[in-house]
Order: sequence, then C-alpha cells, then structure tokens
Amino acid sequence: MNHKRVEDLVRSLLKELGEDPGREGLRRTPGRVARSLEYLTQGYRLRQSAVINRAVFKAETNNMIIARDIEVYSLCEHHMLPFFGRCHIGYIAERKVLGISKLARIADFFARRLQIQERLTGQIAHAVMEAVAPEGVGVVMECQHLCMMMRGVGKQDSVMTTSSVLGSFHDDPTTRAEFLNLLRR
Repeated sequence: MNHKRVEDLVRSLLKELGEDPGREGLRRTPGRVARSLEYLTQGYRLRQSAVINRAVFKAETNNMIIARDIEVYSLCEHHMLPFFGRCHIGYIAERKVLGISKLARIADFFARRLQIQERLTGQIAHAVMEAVAPEGVGVVMECQHLCMMMRGVGKQDSVMTTSSVLGSFHDDPTTRAEFLNLLRR
C-alpha cells in the first residue's frame, strides 16, 4: 500500500467534507488513517498458507471440534463502515487437526478485507475444509453492522446471522443439529 498516496487522498477527502486538514486535530490524521487502513485490510497482503503456518497435525480422531465466540471485525464493502461480532467454527476431524489459534487467524485473515458477512462466512468454512480435509465444517457468524446502525434504517439492536455448512454438516441433519446445539450452550 502506498502510504503517501493514501495520506494525500485522506487530505483531499477532509477538504471535501469541509474540514481543514491543516488544523491541529487533523494534521496527523491522514497518516493515522493510512496505517489504520493498512492494518484493517492486511488480509489482501497475506497468504493463507502463512496464516496456517504448518499448524496442521496428524491425529486419530473423528471428534467434533468447536471454537466459539471468536471476535471478528471487518469493513463492509458497500459503505466501508465496520461490522463486528462473533464467529463460531466447528469441524469433525478425520486424520488431521488444526492448531486452535489458527481458526481465529483464518477468521481474521478473511475479515481483514472489504467484505460482506455472507461471503466471509463461506470463505472461513472453505479454508478450514482445505486446510485439514475434515468430514465436515460448520461456521456461524453473528454480527452487528454499523452501516445499518449509524445510517440508513438506524436499527441499533439488529444482528445478522449467517452460516456455512460443508460436508457432513451439510449432508447430515443430525451432525448439523449437534453443532448448532453445542453453540447454544
């Protein structure tokens, strides 16, 4: 990312909004915004293999593994406003398991881009499926969207829930039900 170019664009934006980018409170804002956007969109500059970083381990198990309440922060691609919430990831391992922190890192990897929640949910599920080839994967996300809360309809208590189920989580209603019941606890 070209920091100087982004800083110039932010200065121009501040002027368009009717602000003086030279005033004391805004002088360093273009640099802060550039650094912030670089962090919030780092998912474009990382590789999935680097995120997983060889944290795939052989295991003789077929247990359901669930990581609940993973905090997720992203930017909506329609308004570039934040959305945030919880991501729950489950899978049934066959011969390989993923280091538990890598589930959170996978969620962040895809969340750190301009996103829509629907696509983000599916990307996480497919990444887990690709990483460990489990029997099945389930991902549920519950997020609040500032584009819906701060503007437009102004619905402060709204929560959007999305799910992506692959393999046995998709094909077997009992497996899917077990996953969803475990999330309710």
